[in-house]
Amino acid sequence: MANRNTDIHSGAKGTEMAPERWWTLAVRGVLAIIFGLIALIWPAITLKALVIVFGVYALINGATTILGAFRDRPSGERGWLILSGLVSLAAGIAALVWPRITTLALIWLIGAWFLITGIVEIVGAVMRRKEVEGDWSMLLNGVLAALFGLILMLWPGAGAVALVALIAIFAIVLGAAMLVLAFRARHVTHHPGHRAHPMAA
Repeated sequence: MANRNTDIHSGAKGTEMAPERWWTLAVRGVLAIIFGLIALIWPAITLKALVIVFGVYALINGATTILGAFRDRPSGERGWLILSGLVSLAAGIAALVWPRITTLALIWLIGAWFLITGIVEIVGAVMRRKEVEGDWSMLLNGVLAALFGLILMLWPGAGAVALVALIAIFAIVLGAAMLVLAFRARHVTHHPGHRAHPMAA
Protein backbone atom coordinates (compact mmCIF):
# COMPACT_ATOMS: atom_id res chain seq x y z
CA MET A 1 0.00 0.00 0.00
CA ALA A 2 2.83 2.37 0.90
CA ASN A 3 4.56 1.67 -2.41
CA ARG A 4 1.37 2.34 -4.35
CA ASN A 5 0.81 5.66 -2.57
CA THR A 6 4.40 6.65 -3.27
CA ASP A 7 3.96 5.85 -6.98
CA ILE A 8 0.78 7.90 -7.16
CA HIS A 9 2.45 10.87 -5.45
CA SER A 10 5.46 10.63 -7.76
CA GLY A 11 3.24 10.48 -10.83
CA ALA A 12 1.34 13.59 -9.76
CA LYS A 13 4.56 15.43 -9.02
CA GLY A 14 5.98 14.52 -12.42
CA THR A 15 3.11 16.18 -14.23
CA GLU A 16 2.88 19.21 -11.95
CA MET A 17 4.05 22.52 -13.32
CA ALA A 18 5.54 25.27 -11.21
CA PRO A 19 3.21 28.26 -10.66
CA GLU A 20 5.45 30.70 -12.52
CA ARG A 21 5.29 28.51 -15.62
CA TRP A 22 1.59 29.04 -16.18
CA TRP A 23 1.64 32.79 -15.56
CA THR A 24 4.59 33.37 -17.91
CA LEU A 25 2.63 31.56 -20.61
CA ALA A 26 -0.43 33.66 -19.78
CA VAL A 27 1.55 36.91 -20.04
CA ARG A 28 3.02 35.86 -23.38
CA GLY A 29 -0.43 34.90 -24.63
CA VAL A 30 -1.98 38.22 -23.64
CA LEU A 31 0.91 40.14 -25.24
CA ALA A 32 0.54 38.19 -28.48
CA ILE A 33 -3.19 38.93 -28.58
CA ILE A 34 -2.59 42.64 -27.92
CA PHE A 35 0.04 42.74 -30.67
CA GLY A 36 -2.36 41.01 -33.08
CA LEU A 37 -5.27 43.30 -32.22
CA ILE A 38 -3.18 46.43 -32.72
CA ALA A 39 -2.07 45.25 -36.15
CA LEU A 40 -5.58 44.07 -37.08
CA ILE A 41 -7.45 47.19 -35.93
CA TRP A 42 -4.80 49.43 -37.51
CA PRO A 43 -4.36 47.82 -40.98
CA ALA A 44 -2.64 50.88 -42.43
CA ILE A 45 -0.03 50.80 -39.66
CA THR A 46 3.25 52.32 -40.79
CA LEU A 47 6.35 50.17 -41.04
CA LYS A 48 8.04 52.14 -38.26
CA ALA A 49 5.09 51.63 -35.92
CA LEU A 50 4.95 47.90 -36.71
CA VAL A 51 8.66 47.58 -35.99
CA ILE A 52 8.23 49.30 -32.61
CA VAL A 53 5.21 47.19 -31.65
CA PHE A 54 6.94 43.95 -32.66
CA GLY A 55 10.22 44.96 -31.00
CA VAL A 56 8.57 45.79 -27.67
CA TYR A 57 6.50 42.59 -27.78
CA ALA A 58 9.56 40.43 -28.56
CA LEU A 59 11.59 42.04 -25.75
CA ILE A 60 8.88 41.54 -23.12
CA ASN A 61 8.18 38.02 -24.36
CA GLY A 62 11.87 37.12 -24.16
CA ALA A 63 12.35 38.64 -20.71
CA THR A 64 9.26 36.85 -19.37
CA THR A 65 10.38 33.52 -20.80
CA ILE A 66 13.87 33.80 -19.29
CA LEU A 67 12.42 34.89 -15.95
CA GLY A 68 10.25 31.78 -15.89
CA ALA A 69 13.25 29.61 -16.83
CA PHE A 70 15.28 30.71 -13.79
CA ARG A 71 12.50 30.19 -11.24
CA ASP A 72 12.63 26.61 -9.99
CA ARG A 73 12.65 24.96 -13.41
CA PRO A 74 14.27 21.54 -13.98
CA SER A 75 17.68 21.88 -15.65
CA GLY A 76 16.55 20.04 -18.79
CA GLU A 77 13.60 22.36 -19.30
CA ARG A 78 15.50 25.50 -18.33
CA GLY A 79 17.87 25.26 -21.29
CA TRP A 80 15.28 25.43 -24.07
CA LEU A 81 13.32 28.13 -22.25
CA ILE A 82 16.44 30.31 -22.00
CA LEU A 83 17.16 29.69 -25.69
CA SER A 84 13.62 30.67 -26.64
CA GLY A 85 13.89 33.82 -24.53
CA LEU A 86 17.26 34.79 -26.00
CA VAL A 87 15.93 34.37 -29.55
CA SER A 88 13.00 36.63 -28.70
CA LEU A 89 15.29 39.24 -27.09
CA ALA A 90 17.60 39.20 -30.11
CA ALA A 91 14.66 39.72 -32.50
CA GLY A 92 13.32 42.58 -30.39
CA ILE A 93 16.68 44.32 -30.16
CA ALA A 94 17.31 43.89 -33.90
CA ALA A 95 13.92 45.45 -34.69
CA LEU A 96 14.42 48.44 -32.41
CA VAL A 97 18.05 49.27 -33.25
CA TRP A 98 17.54 48.96 -37.02
CA PRO A 99 15.68 52.24 -37.69
CA ARG A 100 15.71 52.00 -41.48
CA ILE A 101 14.67 48.39 -41.78
CA THR A 102 12.91 47.58 -45.06
CA THR A 103 9.55 45.85 -45.33
CA LEU A 104 11.19 42.72 -46.75
CA ALA A 105 13.80 42.62 -43.98
CA LEU A 106 11.11 43.04 -41.31
CA ILE A 107 9.10 40.17 -42.78
CA TRP A 108 12.20 37.98 -42.78
CA LEU A 109 12.98 38.99 -39.19
CA ILE A 110 9.46 38.17 -37.96
CA GLY A 111 9.41 34.96 -40.01
CA ALA A 112 12.76 33.82 -38.63
CA TRP A 113 11.61 34.63 -35.09
CA PHE A 114 8.44 32.55 -35.50
CA LEU A 115 10.38 29.68 -37.10
CA ILE A 116 13.13 29.49 -34.48
CA THR A 117 10.67 29.96 -31.60
CA GLY A 118 8.47 27.21 -33.03
CA ILE A 119 11.40 24.80 -33.36
CA VAL A 120 12.47 25.50 -29.77
CA GLU A 121 8.88 24.93 -28.57
CA ILE A 122 8.77 21.61 -30.47
CA VAL A 123 12.05 20.49 -28.89
CA GLY A 124 10.77 21.49 -25.45
CA ALA A 125 7.51 19.59 -25.99
CA VAL A 126 9.41 16.44 -27.02
CA MET A 127 11.71 16.74 -23.99
CA ARG A 128 8.70 17.02 -21.67
CA ARG A 129 6.56 14.33 -23.33
CA LYS A 130 7.10 11.92 -20.42
CA GLU A 131 6.17 14.55 -17.81
CA VAL A 132 2.97 15.70 -19.49
CA GLU A 133 1.83 12.56 -21.24
CA GLY A 134 -1.03 13.00 -23.70
CA ASP A 135 -0.82 16.83 -23.70
CA TRP A 136 -0.10 17.94 -27.27
CA SER A 137 -0.87 21.64 -26.76
CA MET A 138 2.74 22.75 -26.54
CA LEU A 139 3.80 20.65 -29.52
CA LEU A 140 0.92 22.00 -31.61
CA ASN A 141 1.83 25.53 -30.57
CA GLY A 142 5.40 25.01 -31.77
CA VAL A 143 4.35 23.42 -35.06
CA LEU A 144 1.96 26.29 -35.85
CA ALA A 145 4.62 28.90 -35.07
CA ALA A 146 7.25 27.15 -37.19
CA LEU A 147 4.87 26.73 -40.14
CA PHE A 148 3.84 30.37 -39.97
CA GLY A 149 7.49 31.42 -39.91
CA LEU A 150 8.12 29.37 -43.04
CA ILE A 151 5.10 30.92 -44.77
CA LEU A 152 6.40 34.42 -44.07
CA MET A 153 9.91 33.59 -45.27
CA LEU A 154 8.70 31.82 -48.43
CA TRP A 155 6.08 34.47 -49.25
CA PRO A 156 7.82 37.77 -48.46
CA GLY A 157 6.68 39.59 -51.57
CA ALA A 158 2.97 39.70 -50.72
CA GLY A 159 1.27 43.01 -50.14
CA ALA A 160 2.20 44.75 -46.91
CA VAL A 161 -1.42 45.12 -45.79
CA ALA A 162 -2.13 41.43 -46.45
CA LEU A 163 0.94 40.37 -44.51
CA VAL A 164 0.11 42.63 -41.57
CA ALA A 165 -3.37 41.10 -41.46
CA LEU A 166 -1.90 37.58 -41.66
CA ILE A 167 0.59 38.31 -38.88
CA ALA A 168 -2.18 39.85 -36.76
CA ILE A 169 -4.54 36.89 -37.14
CA PHE A 170 -1.84 34.36 -36.37
CA ALA A 171 -0.62 36.35 -33.36
CA ILE A 172 -4.16 36.30 -31.94
CA VAL A 173 -4.52 32.55 -32.57
CA LEU A 174 -1.10 31.87 -31.06
CA GLY A 175 -1.92 34.03 -28.04
CA ALA A 176 -5.20 32.21 -27.50
CA ALA A 177 -3.40 28.86 -27.69
CA MET A 178 -0.87 30.07 -25.10
CA LEU A 179 -3.69 31.14 -22.77
CA VAL A 180 -5.36 27.73 -23.09
CA LEU A 181 -2.05 26.01 -22.33
CA ALA A 182 -1.42 28.41 -19.42
CA PHE A 183 -4.74 27.70 -17.73
CA ARG A 184 -4.35 23.98 -18.28
CA ALA A 185 -0.95 24.23 -16.57
CA ARG A 186 -2.52 26.24 -13.76
CA HIS A 187 -5.19 23.59 -13.29
CA VAL A 188 -2.57 20.82 -13.09
CA THR A 189 -0.53 22.92 -10.65
CA HIS A 190 -3.45 23.43 -8.26
CA HIS A 191 -5.01 19.98 -8.80
CA PRO A 192 -2.07 17.60 -9.35
CA GLY A 193 -4.17 14.62 -8.31
CA HIS A 194 -6.30 14.93 -11.44
CA ARG A 195 -3.42 13.65 -13.52
CA ALA A 196 -2.93 10.61 -11.31
CA HIS A 197 -5.04 7.57 -12.10
CA PRO A 198 -4.39 4.96 -9.42
CA MET A 199 -5.10 1.35 -10.32
CA ALA A 200 -7.49 -0.70 -8.27
CA ALA A 201 -5.95 -2.92 -5.61
